[in-house]
Amino acid sequence: MVRSRTGGRARWWWIGGGAAVVAAVIAGLIFQPWLLFVDVRVDDALPAPAGSTAETVAPAPSAASTMEPVDDVTPAPAPGPVDLLSGSFVSHEHETTGSVRVIQNADGSRQLALVGLQTSNGPDVHVWLSAGPVVEGRDGWYTAGGYDHIDLGPIKGNLGDQLYDIPADVDLSVFRAVDLWCERFSVSFGAAALA
Repeated sequence: MVRSRTGGRARWWWIGGGAAVVAAVIAGLIFQPWLLFVDVRVDDALPAPAGSTAETVAPAPSAASTMEPVDDVTPAPAPGPVDLLSGSFVSHEHETTGSVRVIQNADGSRQLALVGLQTSNGPDVHVWLSAGPVVEGRDGWYTAGGYDHIDLGPIKGNLGDQLYDIPADVDLSVFRAVDLWCERFSVSFGAAALA
C-alpha cells in the first residue's frame, strides 16, 4: 500500500501549527505584552511635610487680667511628617518619570512615596530600596541586581502617587536608591538616587 505524500505533509503542518500556537501561548504568559497597553493609576494620599516645629509663645497677660500668669512657652504640637530624603527618577529600560520622598511620620514610622510616577506597566515589577548607585542610561539597567536591596513589595500601579512602608530596621544611609525592578527579567524600569 502506497501512502500519499499530501497526507504526510498535512499532518506535519498540523503538528507545526499546533506547536506554534503552544509556543505563542507560553510566550504570552511569560512576557505579558498586553500590560504595555494597560495603565493602572494609584492615588494614595501622600502626607504633606509638616510646617515649622518651633515653640509657640503665649501672649503675656494684661495688667487688668485677674487670671493666673501662664508659662511664657507652651509646648509645640507633636511634629508631623518630615521629608528625610528625596530624588527624581531616571529612565532605564522603560521611560520613567516622577519623584520619590522618604517620609518620617510623627509616630516614627517611615514611608517611601512615589510622586507623580509615570512608567510602563510590566510583569512582576517591584519597588526596591537599593544599596547600588543609580547609573543613567543603558548601563544602569542591571546595576541594582548586583547589590543588596530591600523589597518593599509589588508596584501598585504604573501611574500616580503611591506609598510603601519602610521596615523600621532599614538603614537609609546604606540603601540610598529606589529601583523599579522587574524581577521576571532582572532589569530596572527606572531608578532614583536619594539625597
